[in-house]
Amino acid sequence: MSTFGALNTAYRGLTAAQLGMNVAGQNIANAATEGYTRQRVEQSSIAAPAQGLFGSGRPEAGQGVSVDGIARLGSIFLDSSVRSTNSQAGYASVRSSAFQGIEGILQEPGENGISTALQGFWSAWQGAANQPDQDGPKGLLLNAANSVTDKISSAYQALDAQWSSVRAQAADNVNAVNAAAAQVAAYNTTIRSTLAAGGSANELIDARAKLTDKIAGLAGGTVREQPDGTVDVLVGGNALVTGGSVRTLALAGATTMDQATGNAPRIDWTNPGGTAALDGGELAGALSVLAPASGGSGGAIAEAAQSYNDFATALATAVNDVHRLGETGTGATNAEFFSVSATGPAAMGIKAPASTADIALKLPNKGALDTGIADRISQLGTGTASPDKIWSGIVTSIGVQSRGAQQHEALTAAAQTSALTGRASQASVSLDEENVSLLTNQHAYQAAARVMTAVDEALDVLINRTGLVGR
Repeated sequence: MSTFGALNTAYRGLTAAQLGMNVAGQNIANAATEGYTRQRVEQSSIAAPAQGLFGSGRPEAGQGVSVDGIARLGSIFLDSSVRSTNSQAGYASVRSSAFQGIEGILQEPGENGISTALQGFWSAWQGAANQPDQDGPKGLLLNAANSVTDKISSAYQALDAQWSSVRAQAADNVNAVNAAAAQVAAYNTTIRSTLAAGGSANELIDARAKLTDKIAGLAGGTVREQPDGTVDVLVGGNALVTGGSVRTLALAGATTMDQATGNAPRIDWTNPGGTAALDGGELAGALSVLAPASGGSGGAIAEAAQSYNDFATALATAVNDVHRLGETGTGATNAEFFSVSATGPAAMGIKAPASTADIALKLPNKGALDTGIADRISQLGTGTASPDKIWSGIVTSIGVQSRGAQQHEALTAAAQTSALTGRASQASVSLDEENVSLLTNQHAYQAAARVMTAVDEALDVLINRTGLVGR
């Protein structure tokens, strides 16, 4: 190598060390930046020049260091694990929240629950039986009956509101997925052109990775990397993002819980159309709880609402079957205590009598103080098929399902945390490591500068002092 070649080697060492310090500084500056992946300068040695026809035949030193790029020290396998656990955790979180909301509406056990109202209702019948000639106990009976019906109808309304809230959140999530997909496509275009020009797109790739993580949590999306630096994002096996192009999603189907039967909410593709088969994420969780009732295997909210309808019907049937055998204060027979609307949900249509005169306490053709009907109705709360047992079974079933959903959420959250921790151990910045890198490159820079100075002094002797000896 010529003396001038040694000068070039030292210069290459200077630039490589300077870039190493710059990258270490970038890592240190972003040590607390969410989603940042640490970087490292990729270097390789430059071999000695090949010996030509007139080569010297002497061993030659290499020509220094080559900076090949700035590597992003992430892992596609760890990234994939994070997206997968995000998808599972998003699905489980929505279902757990829905069941907890249903449990909150039940208000069981507690003084505001239907169980307490039923106890008061049966006790009111016994109170009316104890004083059949008084209007006061009958008025208390109507109040107790209205308390039961009000709790049933208000709970059904709360479930309907919860259903609408979950659907509205699902619509917002669809918009969020579409917006994130558009940003991913824009990043794809920029990253592809940057890499083609020989630049570094590491920060852009980090930003894109945050968006793909978000899509996975919302819609269960998976990512497929391409050789040109772009990524394809797939939802249910179909492409949401391909290079710089995007397909969009839309929430379709029923807009109210009562309309869900036969037209359950679903996610459709808009260009071209077709139903998107989601396999995870918050949207899949929302669709599962928004599904119509189906004999216990349907959506959680609609199934709970149907349970209220079934309970209202069972309560009305049990009381009316006995009440029809009696005689009201007006002398009417075959009168029903509870009326249930033939249209609309039974839970919303169950009503108690409007007047105490419509209450039957006694059997026909008995004395004015007979209380045979009131006594029998007051005992309806006992027995294996009583309304109380039916309601207890509803509460127990919902509680068991809610507990299972919460346990599933805890498991998926733990898996998500583990995946994030694993990725962080690979991709996050270690300040100790960066300090070592910074010092290493600093000393390398100083040493390369010293080499350059030495070569410069040698050249000065060669150029300016050669031939002075003997003058």
